[in-house]
Amino acid sequence: MKVMVMVKATQDSEAGVMPTEQLLTEMGQYNEELVKAGIMLAGEGLHPSSKGVRVQFSGSSRTVTDGPFIETKELVAGYWLWQVKSIEEAITWVKRCPNPMPGESEIEIRPIFEAEDFGKEFTPELRAQEERICTEARKLRDS
Repeated sequence: MKVMVMVKATQDSEAGVMPTEQLLTEMGQYNEELVKAGIMLAGEGLHPSSKGVRVQFSGSSRTVTDGPFIETKELVAGYWLWQVKSIEEAITWVKRCPNPMPGESEIEIRPIFEAEDFGKEFTPELRAQEERICTEARKLRDS
């Protein structure tokens, strides 16, 4: 199963406080362990929401709102994409993670939908299209 592991933003991360050399070193070692275990597929840190935008949809209308966004607890400061056997395995790995922020922090784990989760609405044609898109995306990522 694939999971998205999200590091929640804090006031410090939203203020643009960068990690210390010690934290970068610890996270680098942790990420190496994840890769060696065959768990980590991707992972990145995100700039503060002040550098982002949101696009709100209402029917055919689109509204763009510039950051920053107020509710820090709802924001993501970074993520990993992992391949694990179960949510329990993901929890075990997260518990080994260095604290990603000074002070208190939170990491959220969410399963990623698989083709089977969509049922009959995900037709063979849509499955073939999805596979083509994923193949092309992998080519871009690997180039």
